[in-house]
Amino acid sequence: QVQVVESGGGLVQAGGSLRLSCTASGADFMLAGSGWFRQAPGKQREAVATFTSVGSRNYAASVQGRFTISGDIVKGTMFLQLNNVQSEDTAVYYCKARAWTTTGRPYDFWGQGTQVTVSS
Repeated sequence: QVQVVESGGGLVQAGGSLRLSCTASGADFMLAGSGWFRQAPGKQREAVATFTSVGSRNYAASVQGRFTISGDIVKGTMFLQLNNVQSEDTAVYYCKARAWTTTGRPYDFWGQGTQVTVSS
């Protein structure tokens, strides 16, 4: 049974910090293509920080320099450090864990999301 679970969300003041965690189990996960996404009310889900290949990371322009993705989902954990948060960072944050399937093609597993609310 595949499980992807986020934790660490909550209420934080503008300018503060938060660390989100993702634990994944039950599949043959890969680093490339895994990452963090978020969805604000009334908006589409967007990529925040993703791994493109071993050691390479992509960040949304809006979080560049403030957020840091780390961890190794192959080993079951991934993190997102949020620094200097702003009101526009308020959203539900989702972990996407990409895994190999028996067909030889990758498949994306999603967690249930964790709410981050930034107060001014």
